[in-house]
Amino acid sequence: MRYILRTGLFSAISTGYALLRGTRGKPITWRAALGWISWAITFALAIGAVKDLRRQERGLPVAMDSPFAPKPDKREMREKRRDEVRRISNER
Repeated sequence: MRYILRTGLFSAISTGYALLRGTRGKPITWRAALGWISWAITFALAIGAVKDLRRQERGLPVAMDSPFAPKPDKREMREKRRDEVRRISNER
């Protein structure tokens, strides 16, 4: 239950239900197709968030683009950028 309310899955399911009710019995237009594509993307992202949350809770590695990924230290990122700039300037 906590996964449904915490990750936007409930919102994606309820939006899909509303979209289904709104398009039932009507011809498919490009707007309806875009609505369904948008819903599919939202639903896939919600499922991915649930998957990443479960992996994090079990202590398994999570992808760096996940909202549950550990955030790098600002100092560490700054030093990494400096090193990259130095490397690029030394190549010239």
